[in-house]
Amino acid sequence: MSRAARGREQRSSGWLRIARPPIRRLAAAAASGSAFRPSGGERGSATAELAAAVPAVLLLLACCLSGVAIAGVQVRLQDAAADAARLLGRGEGDGAAAAVAARAVPGAIVSSSVSGDLVCASLRADASIGPWLSVPLSASSCALGGGR
Repeated sequence: MSRAARGREQRSSGWLRIARPPIRRLAAAAASGSAFRPSGGERGSATAELAAAVPAVLLLLACCLSGVAIAGVQVRLQDAAADAARLLGRGEGDGAAAAVAARAVPGAIVSSSVSGDLVCASLRADASIGPWLSVPLSASSCALGGGR
């Protein structure tokens, strides 16, 4: 039996016909637009679901952006602590270290300590998320105190 004859036989047997989608009905429904319209009770449900989801997505986006902003402040604070420790290690005064810290992170509090040959600088600052939430951040760094 040839391939074409087998195909005709399978199509006429019925099992292949049932598995095929009703193309003509779908094409007619698509042309009239009725296939893609929701039934009476579901009309507008996509709009309602979108209206409920948008505030949640915006809140999530705001939290992510706030987290990135806080991470940026932490990086600047760590860099300022390293710069302040180097200045203190070279023999500069506490005023120079405080000025470097204030330039990098406004409102940063500088404290220094000496431990053997090392001079350490610790910085503390608050990162605020809007007017209602403040996150305390701290960073410390040490440098060899060869300038003293």
